[in-house]
Parts: sequence; structure tokens; C-alpha cells
Amino acid sequence: MEFFKVHEKVNAAVMSVVASAFLTATKIVVGIATGSLGILAEAAHSGLDLVAALVTLIAVKIADRPADADHTYGHGKIENLSALFETMLLYITCIWIIREASERLLFTHKHVEASFWAFFVMAISIVLDYSRARMLYKAAEKYNSQALEADALHFHTDIWSSSVVIFGLVCVKIGEFFPSLHFLHDADALAALGVALLVIGVSTKLGIRSIQALIDTAPHGMTGLIKKKVEDIDGVIDCHNIRIRNSGADVFIDVHILMSGRVSLAKAHSLTEEVEKAIQMLEPRADVTVHPEPYKKMKAKKKKSFKRD
Repeated sequence: MEFFKVHEKVNAAVMSVVASAFLTATKIVVGIATGSLGILAEAAHSGLDLVAALVTLIAVKIADRPADADHTYGHGKIENLSALFETMLLYITCIWIIREASERLLFTHKHVEASFWAFFVMAISIVLDYSRARMLYKAAEKYNSQALEADALHFHTDIWSSSVVIFGLVCVKIGEFFPSLHFLHDADALAALGVALLVIGVSTKLGIRSIQALIDTAPHGMTGLIKKKVEDIDGVIDCHNIRIRNSGADVFIDVHILMSGRVSLAKAHSLTEEVEKAIQMLEPRADVTVHPEPYKKMKAKKKKSFKRD
């Protein structure tokens, strides 16, 4: 089962690399031929998507290695690092796009040829981005892979950015037919700015999520849900010291529970297993560790500590 899981994830990442390489090369050729900054901006975006897809492919392969003596929680954090790296690459792209678009709008005005090939390559881009985003989302959801989800998010954004570029090309074409609307020739550069703003928005959200995973930020509200779920179990007096950490596709949850100190070891073990199952109902992929504590012993500790004060 583990082999098929890794194979499917790697296969999704490989298909993403192939599609990125094809789109990058095609957009560069058509962008240079037509002089469209919008398409060249998309080519730069696709180029960094290619780098990001390669990084994702490497990350997915490493992340699924089993835990070892040096990485006792496994290698899943590499997926979070991969997503953060993709964010930085996208920010670099946006800086270049904004600089070039601003220069064209304020200083230079380059003729853009809104040819059939310009529209064709962007339409192909939308079709490919939609198909691979859908494929990556399915794999990401199935295996809880942040690296694949980051790739899918990028390509879903590409659909909107490609649509913005097509809108810019349509405006340029309208300007060719109606000279009085010559200002529409700037729509290509404005479309490039639109691409940059879209990418910045998505990249920021992705970067925040990646950082939260790297610094072990618990999912919002999950601690309270776990506490309530566990304390509803008959025999559990209290649930505390709840710790949650994500490592790629894996989730590690540690909890301490108070129970009667008079129960047998077998009964205590049975209760901890029940707690594990209850938590896994909230998070099926969780690796749960339960630390049982006797209730009377905890009360004694508190009283002793109070007297010392």
C-alpha cells in the first residue's frame, strides 16, 4: 500500500514538471514573437513553476522516507520547506513583472501583436493548468500532501492569471480596430500587473501556512475539540497538555489524561486506546500518544506544592 501511495504522489509531481516545461517553452516563444509582456510575464511565472515543480518532486520523494534515528518524526517537514521555497520564487517573479509593467506604462510603449498564436497558447495554458491542478488537488487531498497542494494552488492561480492576460490581449485587439481607443494598448501591461497581484495574494497565504507548519502551529480550534472529545469518554477525568504538530502529510498528537489511580494496568491501557481512537475520529491521519496519570497522585502533588509556598 505504501508503495502505491508514494508512486501516485511522485507520478502527480512528474506530470506537473512535464506540463510546466511545455508551457514555459511555448510561452517564451510566443511572448517573444508577439512582444506581449503579459505572455512573457506568464512565461516567467511558468518558468518558476517549473523550478517549483522540480522542488516538489524532490520533496515528495524525500518526505515519504520512513522515520530513522536522526529524524524520529519522519521527513515530512521537507514538504513544508518546499512550499515556502515556492513562495519565495513567486515573490521574485512578481517583483520582475511589476518592474517591467511599470516601465512600459510610464516610460516605454512597446507594440504588442495580439495574434492568433498569442490567444492559442494562453487557451492551451488554461486547459493544461485546469487538468493538472485538478489532478494535484486529488492527490494532495488523498495523501494530505502540502507540497502537492502548493503546486495545485499555483496552477489554479495560473488559470485566473492566464484569463487576465487574454483579457489584455482582447483589449489590444479592440484598440487595433478602433484607433480612438488607443489607450487599450496599455491593457497588456495592466494585465501583467494583474497577474502579479494575483500571485502575490496566493503566495502570501501559502507562505503563512508553510511557516505555521514549520513552527508547529496547531490548527485553529483543534485543541478544544480534542479536549472535549477525550473528556467525554467514561473514565477520563481530565485531558491536558495537548500538543499537535504537523510534519508533511503526518500529524502527531500528544495528550495527558487523568484517570483513577485504582484501575489496573490493563484497564488503563484499554482506556488510552479508546482515547487514541476518539482523537483519530477528529484527525484520521494522527499518530497519537497518550500519557495516563493517576488522579490521586496529581492531587497529592498539588497539595505538597501549596504547602511549600
